[in-house]
Amino acid sequence: MALCDRLAREALVADRITLDDYTAAAADCLDDNALGYYAAGADDQRTLADNVAAYARIKLLPRVLREVGTPDPAASVLDTPVAMPVMVAPMAMQGMAHPDGEAATARAAQAADTIMVLSTISNTTIEDVVAARQGPVWFQLYVYRDREASAALVKRAAAAGCSALVITVDAPVIGQREYDIRNRFTMPASLSLPNVADAGAPMTLASEGPQSALNAYAHHQLDPTLGWADIDWLRGLTDLPIVLKGVLHPEDARLAIAHGASGIIVSNHGGRQLDTVPASIDALPAIVDAVAGECEVYVDGGIRRGTDVLKALALGARAVLVGRPILWGLAVDGSDGAAHVLSILRSELVRAMALAGCPSCADIGPDLIVSGG
Repeated sequence: MALCDRLAREALVADRITLDDYTAAAADCLDDNALGYYAAGADDQRTLADNVAAYARIKLLPRVLREVGTPDPAASVLDTPVAMPVMVAPMAMQGMAHPDGEAATARAAQAADTIMVLSTISNTTIEDVVAARQGPVWFQLYVYRDREASAALVKRAAAAGCSALVITVDAPVIGQREYDIRNRFTMPASLSLPNVADAGAPMTLASEGPQSALNAYAHHQLDPTLGWADIDWLRGLTDLPIVLKGVLHPEDARLAIAHGASGIIVSNHGGRQLDTVPASIDALPAIVDAVAGECEVYVDGGIRRGTDVLKALALGARAVLVGRPILWGLAVDGSDGAAHVLSILRSELVRAMALAGCPSCADIGPDLIVSGG
């Protein structure tokens, strides 16, 4: 793991004023194994690229003379107050970015006063992440073939103090991430997955032939037959609100409500699953229309500017989730780097709100979007 030493990190941080600056800097702090795993998408990576490009196609139509003053970006998500409508997305194996892994990210979320969503495939225990955050943590669940193991994870997350359960629904199999396959990706032997059976030891073993250890692990562990009945089963296991992550089709959004979901994350898994699906932001309006206010709707994928957050809210999202930029901040300067990424987004959002004539998030509406994109 080629983490930057302290002096190198200080030099890298000094001139970082955008999320893209952190993207470039992180490439100097990560080895090829980790960088490729975090950065790559599926197949031709068209959806990966379009997640970012889609925001550039959307144009803002600001209002003026609105007596804005200093805008307040505070919001609430599932009745939990947050300092801004930006949450930390679930991301696997953060220990490859920094030795403190998910605990460092939790401290960054605490500094930003927002929610962290913790991945099942974490290098840090649920309990340690909740302790580090000292505030709201949602737990993201991959449903395992072993239903008892899945049920135990749900109960463990609730006992640890997690305040919502996020179920990933777009991964019956792992997408064809060709960089990982060519690179024969493995999790470093120094790391483990302490929340799952066998601590994820198979993830550290190189596969025979060109294959990612993640693909092999997922093939043997995750359930490709996941269906709506399983959502009902999970609903019966816990009183935690359930959020479904990976919804792109409006009919699935309506079914999510029928099966008890409190929230939906409009997501294409960061372009890592089925390639050539729509950018998440392009799928958002139809999902918002389909749920008609019956549950909260969030969106992830491609958010790199405060104006992107503003556009997502204007198109109906309650909040957004940010993934890779947090990892880049983590790689460059640990918890401080991840916190700085969130701080940059907050500052850009506040400035965008002021320039668009929005004193608060409640003032951000569809009239800010140029008709037709």
